[in-house]
Amino acid sequence: MKNLIVSNLELSTTELDYSSLASAMEQLDWHAIDQAPWVSDYPYVPQARFQIAYDGMAIYLHYDIQEEFVKAQYIRPNENVWEDSCVEFFVSFDDRENYYNFEFNALGTGLIGYGPAVKTDRSRLSAEEILRVDTFSQLRTVQGQKSWQQILIIPFDLLSQKAENLKGKTVFANFYKCGDGLPQPHFIAWNAIDNPKPNFHLPNFFGEIKFQ
Repeated sequence: MKNLIVSNLELSTTELDYSSLASAMEQLDWHAIDQAPWVSDYPYVPQARFQIAYDGMAIYLHYDIQEEFVKAQYIRPNENVWEDSCVEFFVSFDDRENYYNFEFNALGTGLIGYGPAVKTDRSRLSAEEILRVDTFSQLRTVQGQKSWQQILIIPFDLLSQKAENLKGKTVFANFYKCGDGLPQPHFIAWNAIDNPKPNFHLPNFFGEIKFQ
């Protein structure tokens, strides 16, 4: 099981644009999303990594992705963003009994769910709630190589937790990159998953993250 430290970094006064936020987070460690459990069926593995921090207001995620194809079709909350170029963050604050899944495509279109691993028992947050997650994205093509970056600000008042309750606490989470509807579908994770078919909704394979 992988583990990482979530740094406490005051970002609430940072200018709300990608460049300013990325600069404020530049000293944080990068973590690779490089586990490809289903590589025999889905051999394409893009380069993906993330940074994570928190302060008294929110959790901050910064993704850096390099992939051959970038697709961003969906524009409304709770649409099928996993079919696009998509990054995902699943986190449980109650020992994996329930968890949130945050899924965002390269445009910043989001899907957020909550509940146990049984999908029929899970529910999705409303469009209004999802739009409270601020997103900052950029896309570039340099000498034919495509890359995109995204920062998400997930406010604590959207969650069942408060920052002061998390200080020093270890919770369970996983980070993913997928693209079910791309010319080269892929399913990769930060913490390895042991399952015969692609499935990110397996909290037993979440890693540990500790809030500093």
